[in-house]
Amino acid sequence: EVGSLTFTTWLLKEEMKGNITNEMAVVLSSIALACKQISSLVTRAGLAGMTGLAGETNVQGEDQKKLDVISNDIFSECLKNCGRTGTIASEEEDIPVAIDQTYSGDYVVCFDPLDGSSNIDAGISVGSIFGIFEPNEECNLEGKSIVTESTDGDDLDISQQEALLHCCRPGKDLLSAGYVMYSSSTVLVLTVGDGVYGFTLDTLIGDFVLSHHDIKIPESGKIYSFNEGNLKGWDDGLKEYMDFVKDGDKPYSSRYIGSLVGDFHRTMLYGGVYGYPGDVKNKNGKLRLLYECAPMSFLAEQAGGKGSTGKGRVLDIVPEQVHQRCPLFIGSTKEVEIIEKFLS
Repeated sequence: EVGSLTFTTWLLKEEMKGNITNEMAVVLSSIALACKQISSLVTRAGLAGMTGLAGETNVQGEDQKKLDVISNDIFSECLKNCGRTGTIASEEEDIPVAIDQTYSGDYVVCFDPLDGSSNIDAGISVGSIFGIFEPNEECNLEGKSIVTESTDGDDLDISQQEALLHCCRPGKDLLSAGYVMYSSSTVLVLTVGDGVYGFTLDTLIGDFVLSHHDIKIPESGKIYSFNEGNLKGWDDGLKEYMDFVKDGDKPYSSRYIGSLVGDFHRTMLYGGVYGYPGDVKNKNGKLRLLYECAPMSFLAEQAGGKGSTGKGRVLDIVPEQVHQRCPLFIGSTKEVEIIEKFLS
């Protein structure tokens, strides 16, 4: 079926197997649509003057919206219009948004519309990441501390507070997670809890076509992907690990794009380990739990790999803030376990 099965047909088959509901299929289709639109923008960004920083003005004095802002708008619009999402949380927005025009389904979608966007000017791969939760049946606000980066929760109305609660769920509750990488080709990789599948955008027909059936991360792999420029601030166990990978007759290879989706996609296919540890400045690292660490860890586990904070399983962490960060070590099971030993 590889090469002939479109994403739409695959979704229908998953629905027939009972792996997803019809509503979930609609949500996933709308995410695929958003990513097709973003893909075409990313490809043309250099021509259309959409790279650089938002807030600049062009010759006509119009405010320019840059790609991550535009991508966020596209993602939000597609999810709103599909009528099946009740709450959306974006890395670009300070607080989650409750959606009024939901028709049924009420899914909670957390996403990073364009990860690694600082790489776009250089034509290096960037991506979108998403995770989907079921709606929380009982939304009990009592005894929950709701904190965002800009507010301590006092000035939020009830629907905003509930939207936050919908999103603050551990990764093990995820129903589906995935990413789309915009690179030499546009690749959608996702799981609905029954293995990991990859689809490549065929621009001739304008649809994603199955290209990677049931992806499994190799159990071990001698590639490590860390930004060693930050080494000074890492803890001693990790510094020892960095010596370990360079030792011996066959040292590990180092590969680091600096774009989470690109680095993780390579790790999925070739094995090895990707890491973004905490350091002295950012003790929890820079990656966000809801939009980056949890969806990627769900994918890794579904592909037979592992996602760890160095101290424990990423999917077990219950977020207290919607933009909460956490250290991440992810990839081949054996490689992640080696790091956990060094950090224990």
